[in-house]
Amino acid sequence: MVFKTIGNKSNPVILFFHAMGVIGESSMPVAEKMKEKYYCIMPTSTVYCPGQRYQSKRDEIQQIVRFLENHGIKEIELAVASSIGADLAMAFLTDAKIPVKHVFFDGGQFAQIGKATRRIMVPFLYIAMKSLYWSKGKTLKRIMWCDDDKIKPYFIEAGKNLTYGNLRRQLADSLEDKAFPELSEELQKHTFWEFGSIEEHFKYRNAVMQTYIHGNFPVFERFNHMQYQIQNPEGFARMLKKIIETDRLPELVF
Repeated sequence: MVFKTIGNKSNPVILFFHAMGVIGESSMPVAEKMKEKYYCIMPTSTVYCPGQRYQSKRDEIQQIVRFLENHGIKEIELAVASSIGADLAMAFLTDAKIPVKHVFFDGGQFAQIGKATRRIMVPFLYIAMKSLYWSKGKTLKRIMWCDDDKIKPYFIEAGKNLTYGNLRRQLADSLEDKAFPELSEELQKHTFWEFGSIEEHFKYRNAVMQTYIHGNFPVFERFNHMQYQIQNPEGFARMLKKIIETDRLPELVF
């Protein structure tokens, strides 16, 4: 993995888990707005690191834990996971021994997909993500709702570094067709599962709500996948600060 950080190491830690098809720095617009009070850590999955080989979700978690331990970090104030980053974040929450005080899932990819279907998906996803590099981002609108110039560079860099083997190995142990992992009642109370009302991933919301009955499930009305985070990183950062301070969402004006 590659780790980018911003802020003072002595401040409370925010750990970001990025979406599919982008690098960890895709969280930088939000982290820039939080760096005065928090130490922000943005790992890039091995899938998108040049010359590195993805091994497993377990290995990804071990890399993150080693980084945190090497930097003397014993607690995470907030974990922020976007899209498929939710899959890795859940593994961190259940496997790592480092306490996490608050969690925010932005359009979490909580699909439970059979092994055969995941294998079939690989070539299509690979071509889609590589096309973003080959076309310098011109194909983004065909894949996502936006072609925002602020997010394009992170897709292009990820597409540049992506290999077919790494993507195949990642999907072999991600989005597995099995029960969601258990989270303590206390952590659920400090966890927010947010979905945009018009995004494709909204269909997972009911299953998540039925599993984590003590959680918080805000809906961003008329918003698409990760749209608020991408279009308004300042507002998104302000919302995260409010969650840390009060365990509540601020009144959001969309």
